[in-house]
Amino acid sequence: MTIQKFVVTADQMRQIEARIFAAGMPVAALMEKVAGLIAKRIQALWKEEESSVTSNVRDLTDSRKRKEGKKIVNSTLPAIGVLVGPGHNGGDALVVARELHFEGFPVVIYCPFSKLKELTKSHADYARSLKIPFVDKVESLNNCDLLIDGLFGFGLEREITNPTAAAIEEINNLNIPIFSIDIPSGIHTDTGAVLGTAIRAKHTLCLGLWKMAFLQDQALEYIGSCELIDFDIPTADIAAILGDSPAIQRITKPLAIQHLPLPRSPISYKYTNGHLLIIAGSRRYSGAAILSALGARASGVGMLSIAVPESIKPMLSSHLPEALVIGCPETPSGAIRELPVAIDLRAYDAIAAGPGLTLEAAIAVESLLECDRPLVLDADGLNILAQLGTIPILSERRALTIITPHQGEFKRLFPELAGKTGDSRIAATQAAAELCGAVVLFKGAKVCISWKDDGDSLQDSCAARTVTYLNPESTPALARGGSGDVLTGLLGGLLAGALALAKRSEGKPAPTGAAPTKRIARNSPPQSVAATAVWWHARAAIMAAKERTELGVDAFTLTQYLIPALRDFSE
Repeated sequence: MTIQKFVVTADQMRQIEARIFAAGMPVAALMEKVAGLIAKRIQALWKEEESSVTSNVRDLTDSRKRKEGKKIVNSTLPAIGVLVGPGHNGGDALVVARELHFEGFPVVIYCPFSKLKELTKSHADYARSLKIPFVDKVESLNNCDLLIDGLFGFGLEREITNPTAAAIEEINNLNIPIFSIDIPSGIHTDTGAVLGTAIRAKHTLCLGLWKMAFLQDQALEYIGSCELIDFDIPTADIAAILGDSPAIQRITKPLAIQHLPLPRSPISYKYTNGHLLIIAGSRRYSGAAILSALGARASGVGMLSIAVPESIKPMLSSHLPEALVIGCPETPSGAIRELPVAIDLRAYDAIAAGPGLTLEAAIAVESLLECDRPLVLDADGLNILAQLGTIPILSERRALTIITPHQGEFKRLFPELAGKTGDSRIAATQAAAELCGAVVLFKGAKVCISWKDDGDSLQDSCAARTVTYLNPESTPALARGGSGDVLTGLLGGLLAGALALAKRSEGKPAPTGAAPTKRIARNSPPQSVAATAVWWHARAAIMAAKERTELGVDAFTLTQYLIPALRDFSE
């Protein structure tokens, strides 16, 4: 059981901690343990010469101070300001301050609160006895090289008001790197919403288990980089609250590699590796079809067919000589008018459609929605679906459907959800999946995937529920036109390959027109392939950005990193 897959709400974390304390773990002992781990991690980060919060930051800070005629407190160790709140998050911060003081770091404690919880007050009293200076004015932190935020921890729900709000704004304006303990002060633990104002952290050390806010787009600019501080929560306590197979999970490497088409059977052949049909492109958006096909190519799908307007068929054939390119009747503007009469959709293990189609391809999309093939729908396929009526059509569709909207497409698909899910993208994705019965892959900085599971694919045989996967790792390099087209092809190829493999694993032939299976290899539902596609797509972008910077990852370049990114899967 990997602790990295778990993600909790504030209430779930409280319940888990309550079990730990009820079993006999003293609150004070746990605070000492956690704060000790935080202090060690901060020291380790400082010692990393190329870390974003080590020598480079101090050199910049020292230069600023010299220009302003200020004294540099210590030439070898950073001066650290510790922001202390009234609760146990403040208690953690005080123990961190004490331990760093013992290690020789110059420490100053900022605590503007007169009333503290009992344990926090005890740590404050001891810190004072050690002659660690306490201040209550933000300007007293000007000479610090690093700040540690322990003002408010998880579970904060009320809006922060003055004078604390004004102090946080002043702290943010100091332009000193901030490490937040557990979660940046002022961020809602579940939704990631800013409660009036919030600390803008350079780095956040999340304690024990990942909180929902770390997977919510709106919190990311406040969280900065982040990592989990594992303080050994018993797995039995986690399972008691979340279950053995939690309904909400972060996508981890072990989960993602389950559905990679590697290694292949030595007796496999092209049709056992899946046959994908992509329906994409128009005269104006021919590149969308090419990018989708290149994504599918990387998936290793055994056979790739691409249906495009007749006029761009030669272009597709030149870029993808291995693909079967099908020319379609087209409109005067060069969009697909309809699918060819001779095409038999039952011949394919899966279909991916939408990129570059334009709204003129409505007849073709309607025919796909009426067929019995597993379908990945993106871009203009989604816009056409929205015009036809998302919920009534998808609710009646028997075959697996995966929709991949971005924010704008999501609003068009599900106008009935406007204002009903608050600030949470996770809640919005879950609500959409429950309404339409499809797999909803909501694109964003942190992709969220949800679907209704009727219980037959659950290893713990629990009742029907909504399953959600959250992708924790990505990069702004993906904020480029065409990146989504690549994902559509990659996902379609993985899905076709997985379904074909499942047929063979079950000992059944895979004739033309065979009904798609409900399950794939390793006792997983086919929906879970979406998690692998999203994770792989993001890993390729991260690798490309490291080599080329975030500005150098156009969609075509992204396709060239999909296969090199597999090195990460095989480590």
